[in-house]
Amino acid sequence: MTDDRLREEVICSERLYEGKIVSLRVDTVKLSSGVTATREVIEHAHAVAMVPLTDGGEVILVRQFRLPTGRVLLEIPAGVIDPGEDPAEAAQRELAEEIGCHAGRLERLLSVYLAPGYSTELIHIFLAANLVKEDRQADEDEIIATERLPLSEARRLVLAGEIQDAKTAVGILAASAQGRKVPCAP
Repeated sequence: MTDDRLREEVICSERLYEGKIVSLRVDTVKLSSGVTATREVIEHAHAVAMVPLTDGGEVILVRQFRLPTGRVLLEIPAGVIDPGEDPAEAAQRELAEEIGCHAGRLERLLSVYLAPGYSTELIHIFLAANLVKEDRQADEDEIIATERLPLSEARRLVLAGEIQDAKTAVGILAASAQGRKVPCAP
């Protein structure tokens, strides 16, 4: 099958909800077979997530209550990219807000769609190294705790199913796959 046979043509689109973080639209699409179908699409700003590694090879994670899951999750620092903001700038801002650090070196590991079946959110995942402590500029609507784990232990928790956040699992596995125990100097 060629790419064109897989494409869907939007016939009409209806916006049902416009929120602060997400918007919902329902699209009617025409498939290459001629069949029409309905797609529910959550529009979400693109985001960044960082695997912050200390000089000793530990990853700094955050624990945060996530209402949709009803649980406290262990995650890598992350957040949305503001309009017009460069992903690397957003990564530095989120590092300051969530763990009180600035990365002397940011390396883009990969970019992944969170849930392409229904969401537009694309997350750019960075390795953050050469961390320098700075004043934490926490968001007032977030209560988070930080914790440090060796990268190998974080990887073990991902593979054991104890870390269930998708961006965190992908980020930790990507950083581990690069064979990094201690970040390289710039």
